[in-house]
Amino acid sequence: MSWIFCLFSTSLILRKFSIVFSLTQHNSAYSIIQSLHQLSSILCVHRISTMSPTNQKAAVVREVGDAHALKVEHDFPTPQIKPGQVIVKNQYAGINFIDTYHRKGLYPRDLPFVGGQEGGGIVAAVSDEAAAEGIKVGDPVAYSVFGTYAQYTAVPASKLLPVPEGVGLDVATSCVVQGLTAHYLTTSAHADLIKPGEWCLIHGVGGGTCQWAAQMAKLRGFKVIGTCSKGKADIAKTLGCDELIVLNEVEGASYEDYESVDIVARVMEVTEGKGCKAVIDGIGKSTVDISINSLAHRGIFVSFGNASGAVPAFPVLRLIGKSAYVTRPKLLDYTVDRAELVWRANEVFGWLKEGKLNVSVDRCFPLDEAAEGHLYLEAGKSKGKVLYQID
Repeated sequence: MSWIFCLFSTSLILRKFSIVFSLTQHNSAYSIIQSLHQLSSILCVHRISTMSPTNQKAAVVREVGDAHALKVEHDFPTPQIKPGQVIVKNQYAGINFIDTYHRKGLYPRDLPFVGGQEGGGIVAAVSDEAAAEGIKVGDPVAYSVFGTYAQYTAVPASKLLPVPEGVGLDVATSCVVQGLTAHYLTTSAHADLIKPGEWCLIHGVGGGTCQWAAQMAKLRGFKVIGTCSKGKADIAKTLGCDELIVLNEVEGASYEDYESVDIVARVMEVTEGKGCKAVIDGIGKSTVDISINSLAHRGIFVSFGNASGAVPAFPVLRLIGKSAYVTRPKLLDYTVDRAELVWRANEVFGWLKEGKLNVSVDRCFPLDEAAEGHLYLEAGKSKGKVLYQID
């Protein structure tokens, strides 16, 4: 059908040219401008409409629940481009714990919705506004918006990150949520309460975001204590941690047995009784007491995830013993405008190109195995980034 549409559009375009030619003979400048504007609109519609099919494959949540609530549909409507947007034909989508929170309803969203919020692919269509910013069809890009578990995603041009030469799309996609999260955790969320040469405790360095965070903390000059499971110790040992606390595994869980080692005692031993000026904790319920008790005076507890369950409420009076701080940040508040987004991305991409970051893409699932991807992540099997590969 696309060639029929092309012929139809071509005929309309030629008619517009003839109108413009006719009007020039009557020297009607205003009418010429009007006709050229109409011609531009037709050309724009033609460019956009022939780029993507009406329907697409997508992994959709219509009712919240376990991993099997994520259903692959083959006739989900393809998004329509709006002013200031581009359409990206996705090659990869990142699988992150926050996606499981949306799927379960822990972080509510309007139903139905396409899962995911981390993607990478090739620009398939551009709006006039995006084209004016220099974005072209065929550009490789990575981005973070809702709805990435699909063949096509509409993305505001302001959210696009051009992928530099020498960085693969799979690695670039991995960077957008996990890489940028690790960046703000190690550069900003601690509010400069930790300085180079001081101790930082990072839980779960064997997989995902905290693999990035451990390396970035070292790049910032912090001394790092990492925790990991025995099954992920081989990966964790490559990250450059000054001290690694290896824990027993919890069968079928995405986190370690944090009672198998007296972590607080070990932290105090390593830090000569001072504790850590920052604790980066994506585990949640199982580690909140460990994290608070491992803090140094005027240290900060940075709680950013819920792998073992949400952190329960606790009285602020708990912090008085060390005049400690606590924060519960999120990525959107640390990429508030394009300047901040690009600054963080450029620093991360720069480290990747210079070989200062070692990014492990653990496994790629085909989108048709959407539920299996979530099950794999939630079972704690990953030793790095988990992606969907999208055909």
